[in-house]
Amino acid sequence: MATIAIEQLPSIIGQSFASEWVLVDQAMIDAFAAATGDHQFIHVDPVAAAQTPFGGTIAHGFLTLSLMPMLMERSDVPRPAGIRMGVNYGCNALRFLTPVRSGSRVRGHFKPLSITEKRPGQFQQVTEFTVEIEGSDKPALAAEWISQFFI
Repeated sequence: MATIAIEQLPSIIGQSFASEWVLVDQAMIDAFAAATGDHQFIHVDPVAAAQTPFGGTIAHGFLTLSLMPMLMERSDVPRPAGIRMGVNYGCNALRFLTPVRSGSRVRGHFKPLSITEKRPGQFQQVTEFTVEIEGSDKPALAAEWISQFFI
């Protein structure tokens, strides 16, 4: 993971970065269903899900969203040196555009849009975030991710 000095953060605004590919398999989907209590058949029942327009099980939209931190960690986005803590603050304009079918590989695309110092040592970053599905023309989701970090 590359780090940059806090003073260099403005230089990454508008640049695009990508993560490595991550497999979304049925085991991941089942674990997410168990953790959230969302056992809708389109996620956990391959036989019933095969009869839907999806043709098989799909990841929960919120599972795809929850991959954000892992995909960021596995990306080439430079991190500010000296971060003590980071927290999620929310999302703007979150949209689930294409279902992620079980067995698909996804990767994150990140474009920092702004970085603002809220108070000394506390910064807020807005990042355009999309999840690409391997072999698909449409992304799985698009959002503006708002996070804060503390130096």
